[in-house]
Amino acid sequence: MQRVSFLCLLAGACAIAFAPIFVRLADTGPVASAFWRCALAAPVLWLGALRPNVASPEARAAERAHGMALVLAGLFFAGDLGVWHFSILYTSVATSTVLANLAPIFVTLAGWILWRTRVTRVFLLGMATAIVGMFVLVGPEFSQGGQPLLGDALGAIAGASYGFYMVAVKVARDANASTARLMAWSTTITALVLLPIALAFPQPFLPHSFGGWMVLVGLAVVTQIVGQGLIAYAFAHLPASISSVSLLIQPVMASLYAWILFREAVGPAQWIGGAVVLGGIWLAKRGS
Repeated sequence: MQRVSFLCLLAGACAIAFAPIFVRLADTGPVASAFWRCALAAPVLWLGALRPNVASPEARAAERAHGMALVLAGLFFAGDLGVWHFSILYTSVATSTVLANLAPIFVTLAGWILWRTRVTRVFLLGMATAIVGMFVLVGPEFSQGGQPLLGDALGAIAGASYGFYMVAVKVARDANASTARLMAWSTTITALVLLPIALAFPQPFLPHSFGGWMVLVGLAVVTQIVGQGLIAYAFAHLPASISSVSLLIQPVMASLYAWILFREAVGPAQWIGGAVVLGGIWLAKRGS
């Protein structure tokens, strides 16, 4: 079971690494694409969540007892998607994805605050290393200011939001809420939160062509249904530390996709900074 779950986790991480690619190709605004990602995925997820063997009395009882965790999961995921999709437009795919994957540090910090999980010296060393690596990563853009720096800041905020989303998922899963219903509820709440924001911003809300709709369908199917679905399944069967570290394959795959599709160059400072960030997160999770 652990081997299958680990393979599902890696496959899910590779799938959601396509998210920045789809966002770049979409002819809608960043928040609109985040909304359509969840809105198009929600009906499919509910089809799976409403199956008799999934919608058991135990699962419904867990939902009622920990409804706030489900709501928070949707709210934090909405913050993650909305902010991250903006970040992708202002900075490189590699930089945005690396910063958005600082979530393991926030997960560990939340564990220390909420559950008094012991924090070791290795964790502190890893966290400090990751912070240094983040500054190295954004160093070439820091002096420029303007939009690249804004994109980096948004990427870091998205990482924090995703970290708190994982904490909310952990609370719900510890209460035996089913993965299918958890995904359906959180995706639906995320779509409802993002809808008024997407409509309020001066950005294209509807795709202009059939190809534009296909990009959004791909975003929903590949990243939300397949990617997040596999990750949510694996997260229920693997320790959080292994899951968090393994998900760091996302920046590597996103950079590979961007290089193949967009010929997006990555400078030495970004490669070094990204490697230091990943090494710091690895140390932090090993010492958590």
